[in-house]
Amino acid sequence: MTALLLQTSATALRILALSAMMIAPVGALAWSNAGGLGIEKQGTGLVLFITLQRQSMS
Repeated sequence: MTALLLQTSATALRILALSAMMIAPVGALAWSNAGGLGIEKQGTGLVLFITLQRQSMS
């Protein structure tokens, strides 16, 4: 029983490690690009954003 549990745990850890190594680069890329998306809302961008919001409400 203990040997089976140890073998199952080792297999599960291998699967977890392999999937983490495959997913980590995609997650890191998404994390690095998350802050740079969208319109910067300062200056002209802010004026445009407010204008478009007001037009959509009327």
